[in-house]
Amino acid sequence: MGSYTTVLVGTDGSESSFRAVDRAAGIAGDAGAKLVVACAYREMQPRERQRAADQLGDEAYKVAGAHPAEDLLRDAADRAKQAGATDVEPVAVAGDPVDVLVELAGRYNAELLVVGNRGLNSLAGRLLGSVPQNVSHRAACDVLIVHTSRR
Repeated sequence: MGSYTTVLVGTDGSESSFRAVDRAAGIAGDAGAKLVVACAYREMQPRERQRAADQLGDEAYKVAGAHPAEDLLRDAADRAKQAGATDVEPVAVAGDPVDVLVELAGRYNAELLVVGNRGLNSLAGRLLGSVPQNVSHRAACDVLIVHTSRR
């Protein structure tokens, strides 16, 4: 198989997920590939949005819609460039993380999807399935599960 032309990595803004971004950026940089950095987010319900508006006033936009995801994607994209990726596209999509990552992998024709291993060894992950586990079963491309916990 030749080198990858498009690599997709998921992040939730955690330090653990940023380690997956670092690994994906290194792979994309070495291959001269496009790196798509994705963040799935949950839409606020109208009641939550109103409560935020009541408490935050003019600053409520910072917690509504895609704005928080876009902020963390800027940080992830900067980090990816520092780790060697040259063509980085940040993407925020409302929805379940597994659904979003699988859909984006298809939309961008990604040959590699990179996720961190967080959740694989948790009780909830064993009972309900984790993002890395579910993505590895559903994605139609290579999946790299990066060991992201500190040793």
